[in-house]
Amino acid sequence: MSADAYFTMGILLLTFAFLVKTKIPPAAVFTGALTAAMTLRLAPAPELLKGFSNQGMLTVAVLFIVAAGMYSTGAITVIMEKLIGIPQNNVAAKMKILPPIAFGSAFLNNTPLVAMMIPVIRDLCKTSGLSPRQLYIPLSFASILGGTCTVIGTSTNLVILGLITHAVSQKGNTVKGLQIVNMFDPAWVGVPLAVFGIIFMIIFSRFLLPDKKKSESRSTMKRCYSAEFTVGEASRIVGKSLEETAFINTEGCELLYIMRGSRTLPPDPSLELKAGDMLAFSTEVEALLELWRSNHLIPHISSRMPEETDRREHHLVKVVVSQQSMAAGRKIRDIPFIGSPYSFRVVAVSRDGLCLNRPLEEVRIQPGDSAVLEVNDSFIYQSQLEKDFVLTKPLEGFHLQRTDRAIEASLITLLMVAAVALGWMSMLNAGLLAAGAMLITGCLSFPIAGRSIDWATLVVIACAIGLESAVTRSGLAGQIAYIITRIGGDNPYMSLLAVFLGCTFMTNVITNNAAAAFMFPISLSIAEKLGVSFMPFAITLMISASCAFITPTGYQTNMMVWGPGEYSFSDFVKIGSVMTLIVGIAVIFLTPLFFAF
Repeated sequence: MSADAYFTMGILLLTFAFLVKTKIPPAAVFTGALTAAMTLRLAPAPELLKGFSNQGMLTVAVLFIVAAGMYSTGAITVIMEKLIGIPQNNVAAKMKILPPIAFGSAFLNNTPLVAMMIPVIRDLCKTSGLSPRQLYIPLSFASILGGTCTVIGTSTNLVILGLITHAVSQKGNTVKGLQIVNMFDPAWVGVPLAVFGIIFMIIFSRFLLPDKKKSESRSTMKRCYSAEFTVGEASRIVGKSLEETAFINTEGCELLYIMRGSRTLPPDPSLELKAGDMLAFSTEVEALLELWRSNHLIPHISSRMPEETDRREHHLVKVVVSQQSMAAGRKIRDIPFIGSPYSFRVVAVSRDGLCLNRPLEEVRIQPGDSAVLEVNDSFIYQSQLEKDFVLTKPLEGFHLQRTDRAIEASLITLLMVAAVALGWMSMLNAGLLAAGAMLITGCLSFPIAGRSIDWATLVVIACAIGLESAVTRSGLAGQIAYIITRIGGDNPYMSLLAVFLGCTFMTNVITNNAAAAFMFPISLSIAEKLGVSFMPFAITLMISASCAFITPTGYQTNMMVWGPGEYSFSDFVKIGSVMTLIVGIAVIFLTPLFFAF
């Protein structure tokens, strides 16, 4: 090998070592790797930087915005409530989430599906106390497995189909089995793989992805608030049992009792909620914010705020009552009092870090009390002029879901998917139009759109694409191809195994589409040399080029769940290695069974 090839191999090994052994952010590690490749001139700078203008990377960025629009309007939440409900444990959650995602990924681009499911799973874990570590990687893997079942399931399959079409026009019938792959040809192998893979994740992911030990015990409790909410007339939870709403299972939140008229009811899981019910909680601030923003509930002490402003324009602030406050000594039900410059709703109150053991309306405010208030924009200005609060801290990023725009958001997303599925335009083009439509129709605000993009993930994708140029230009890719050819020898089964291993390795080291393009001519050459059908090799390429399970950088959806699941690099290695072994064994045995040499 050349010196450049050794340098490239060294950079890749160091990159993996930093990802596994250190806590340096992946974006920083990959930026350093790309900088090293550029400094050593392993490839021209424009090629190393091509990932920052890559269509796939830009598509992911746009889809983050579209997913945020679906989430901000509550559209995706409503859909998932119908499909998933409130699972009681991680196994039940995986059984309800993974099969629909795999099925959808067979016909739709899996990237937007995963993008829309990330916030859904985040909320599900918060409300049901489920483990995000046991759900995010299985979500990505299920979408990958589902995508292998049809020609249109992944962009990788379409790349290989394009290469096959070109080869057919060039070589005609000179290569046995060189023919156009039909829509459902990959399903003969892909469907059994998806079934085996999903069963494996449902049963064994809890052993390979255990929960991290909490660094702080529950004895060091965060500040606890008393909060009271009323079930609205048009709320989606009217008629649902407490168990179905997950109010009694929410992490960091305890439902104390329910007031129905003059009666106090215990939190019985089978109790069905009615409009007007008042729910009293003891809750930490994070869980409180999720209760407020869900649109299921309205702050109980809510008659003191003028309705000239839309609730969707309101914010939450945390305040601490000062010694000079005119509210001190007054009952909460009398606030804001006549002459007060403020308009707000009391959402929750805490005293000395603890919740209160009586109805909020009867509580008298004391200096030092902490409260969470629902306010409009004028409150922020007024609180700066007065001396009633020693602290006023806006809680950023929490807004009510715009459920009145849920239909518009759903139609925009469906049109985006249909435009791509029918071949009218690329995923990037359709995504840009959909993101623009979300903003124009008010489904999403510009600030929320900006915050919805995971910039660190985009940097990792862009750098990984750029490093592929170093692997190719340095000659390292050629050495890998030579080794693969030598492993295959004259045995078609060994050659198929070599193609699978080589393509899987390249997919995890560079990117799936680059691996497919790199391995296609090698596979075609092997089939031609052995005089066997190319069809088994074509199906194996489609599956192995998508099976980037071992590293988070090999596939876009892996990188998308890397951060939200708080995974380490080794988490992907552990579960991904086993998944790759399962897929490899199945491919080598099933592919020749359905597509003979």
